[in-house]
Amino acid sequence: MSRGRAGGAPPTGAGQVRIIGGRWRNTRLQVPQVQGLRPTSDRVRETLFNWLMPKLPGARVLDLFAGSGALGLEAVSRGAASAQLVERDPGLVAALRGMVSRLDAAAQVEVVSGDALRWLESASPARADIVFLDPPFAAGLWEQVIARLPRHLADDAWLYMEAPAGSMPALPAGWSLHREGGTRDVAYALYRQATVTLRGDMNATEPA
Repeated sequence: MSRGRAGGAPPTGAGQVRIIGGRWRNTRLQVPQVQGLRPTSDRVRETLFNWLMPKLPGARVLDLFAGSGALGLEAVSRGAASAQLVERDPGLVAALRGMVSRLDAAAQVEVVSGDALRWLESASPARADIVFLDPPFAAGLWEQVIARLPRHLADDAWLYMEAPAGSMPALPAGWSLHREGGTRDVAYALYRQATVTLRGDMNATEPA
């Protein structure tokens, strides 16, 4: 969940997003008033989790730049075994921990307070099956994060990324595009380790 929108002032108002599927369906997540916080839309999340459906049961999830936690919490709601939500903003961390408590999800969801790059460098390997990467657009952190990811990935990991429309970063060798789509402002894509396959068309695109 990025904090920057390409080509314009980011939204600043507090609001809500909702978990759209699984056991916590329709649970409202508060979005605190944080400059530039850009929640992933319901439509994009629904598309993403349709793509991920075969992989979610029992998966270990790493949600970097977690924001409201909508991606990581949605994954657990739909059957992932666990999620680590990494967020550095104190207000967002407090909101995430409050929501985890409300959902009685502490056994499955860990909220990590800290900078994602530093955490990737110093934390014990996460061995994540699915990684959500939606950093602040203005900061341009994709390459730095991707360079630090390998030791935190399971052998058959999947990587979801969001970026400004028309500027999805290239991934290093060993990754293959599974599905991609976009809106007017945002490009999004799901990648797989080159030896892994999900059911369905491996090169389909989603229109805006």
